[in-house]
Amino acid sequence: MVDSMITLYESTVTEFTNNGLGSLPDAVSCLVTEERNGEYELEMEYPITGKRYDELILRRIILAKPNPYSDSQPFRIYAITKPINGIVTVNAEHISYDMSGYPVSPFTAGTITTAFSNMKKASVIPCPFTFFTDKDTTAQMTITKPTSMRSLLGGMEGSILDTYRGEYEFDRFLVRLWNNRGSNRGVSI
Repeated sequence: MVDSMITLYESTVTEFTNNGLGSLPDAVSCLVTEERNGEYELEMEYPITGKRYDELILRRIILAKPNPYSDSQPFRIYAITKPINGIVTVNAEHISYDMSGYPVSPFTAGTITTAFSNMKKASVIPCPFTFFTDKDTTAQMTITKPTSMRSLLGGMEGSILDTYRGEYEFDRFLVRLWNNRGSNRGVSI
């Protein structure tokens, strides 16, 4: 059964305290994929006869639970297929991918907390994201040319992940870099 609390919001919403444009109970399926320090995306199948089909528009936000243990997360729609047998596939990426559109001026840092702080200060446009870490790693990081904030988090040589290591957790507009995201419970599969 698909979670009946999948909700659609306008593209500009940053607080998810109401029902937005409404729920998407007609969804045939809704799957969230999250890879450690990698992809974090939603794929939903929705019928063209569904109540909110006409409201599924690029850049709007779908709020859905990524797993049974986490709070609902916002995913921005980036693709909607043409109908096949009356069903469209909607692809959306976690709101943290919006950081790809935040250019950051050059900066330097000597610790992970300074890197997060300086990155946010060096953002060319106001950044709604906040950053947290449980790490106290010391290492020199130097960014010499303007770069997108998302690339600075990871995915390029000299990024925060490359320099300080760790495991990211994206929780709405909060980015956490943990030493270890999970815990070892002694179970082997």
